[in-house]
Amino acid sequence: MNLYKTQHTLNSSVTISGIGLHLGKEASLTMHPAEPGHGIRFQRTDLEDQPIIVADVGKVFSTRRGTTLALQDATVSTVEHVLSALAGLQVDNALLTIDGPEVPILDGSAAPFVDAIKSVGLLDQEEEREIFVITDPIRYTDEKTGTEITAYPSDQLEVTVMIDFESHVLGQQYARLETLERYESDIAPCRTFVFVHELEYLLDQDLIKGGDLNNSIVIADKVLEESELDRLAAKLGKPKVKVDGEGIVNNTDLKYKNEPARHKLLDVIGDLALFGRPLQAKIVARKPGHTSNVAFAKMLKDIYRQHKKLRGLPKIDPNAPAVMNAEEIKKLIPHRYPFLLVDRIVELNDDFVVGTKCITSTESCFQGHFPGNPVFPGVLQVEALAQTGGVFVLSQQEDPGNWDTYFIKIDNFKFKHLVTPGDTLILRMELLTPVRRGICHMYGTAYVGNKIVSEGELTAQILKRK
Repeated sequence: MNLYKTQHTLNSSVTISGIGLHLGKEASLTMHPAEPGHGIRFQRTDLEDQPIIVADVGKVFSTRRGTTLALQDATVSTVEHVLSALAGLQVDNALLTIDGPEVPILDGSAAPFVDAIKSVGLLDQEEEREIFVITDPIRYTDEKTGTEITAYPSDQLEVTVMIDFESHVLGQQYARLETLERYESDIAPCRTFVFVHELEYLLDQDLIKGGDLNNSIVIADKVLEESELDRLAAKLGKPKVKVDGEGIVNNTDLKYKNEPARHKLLDVIGDLALFGRPLQAKIVARKPGHTSNVAFAKMLKDIYRQHKKLRGLPKIDPNAPAVMNAEEIKKLIPHRYPFLLVDRIVELNDDFVVGTKCITSTESCFQGHFPGNPVFPGVLQVEALAQTGGVFVLSQQEDPGNWDTYFIKIDNFKFKHLVTPGDTLILRMELLTPVRRGICHMYGTAYVGNKIVSEGELTAQILKRK
């Protein structure tokens, strides 16, 4: 089994402590169990109001040498390794309290976080996970960096990463995670890495104060003279550093020949966790980095939102008989040509109603609304939805033909695409709250094909005719 079907949290709280990579400050991070639907959140317990920051792409403040989340003045930096561990072990819900601005770097991998989570175990919460199943390829590209990240359909989650830093030491590297069951052994232990020239720049910028040869792989991508080695040692606060024949400072043994590529895969999983939901996809990333990972996560979130909205898209069988035709609709609502804006009712139940309206070139509104460039007015889309909702609520009344509906409020209405002759509006009105005292509060969505063209909340009052 690759993906859990139900949500999971930790069995109990567990704490892990260490210094942050860039600020070099000691911090303790405690991972607590959380309720279903909570997601992953960070809480800065050292600040006065103890603000909580949701682990979401919308909260990303910076992707410079790591991923930083922010809520107003509160920040949490270098979140990618702990998020990778949580995602790799399929933890859906946790509150991460931290008494500093930066997650401990530890050994530069996700393994210490994995070990901490495993020490307390996971709790199956039974509630279903909302998995985003990729059905069509989704591609992100950055021409400046040559980065490409693509999500392909798959029956599980798998990730492939290719890196190329144009370094004769690293060369081109490739890593693949075929199943999450291999995350703990194949990906979590892989440490972050940095080139000597980057290291010196970061030190000069007063960053990586917590950096050490024990929590990162330092790669010399050129032959270093003795004087350069001595200068590097002084900056690192070491009596001496040396470079072996593989270009690795201080003869650090790689856990895998392609450990840098595996660490980049670790980062991809951590950054994509900011999407906020598990993915069922094959992710292929070429030259990924935190900036591109986060940009891709934002793209996924935007597409997911659209997919979620389209879940309500009615499935209409053109050969099926109508629930109500135009003549039957006119028995319920008083509108007549040219202001009867719903042709058929194709579905009607206790919660929602679906109607259709064919937009023809002979609509009376086109004589004066954008002549020569006919566009069906947004206000008439709202009216069409309202009439459809009127059919819904009036069909439930005694003596249904003797009631009228009147607008009280239109809220948060958005118009997203033009509607033109030849289109068929699919009009869906869903009841948001039970009808009380003649007040009907509904959510309306108008579709053309598989696109939402307009949507928003409508509130109306029904009154019996005198």
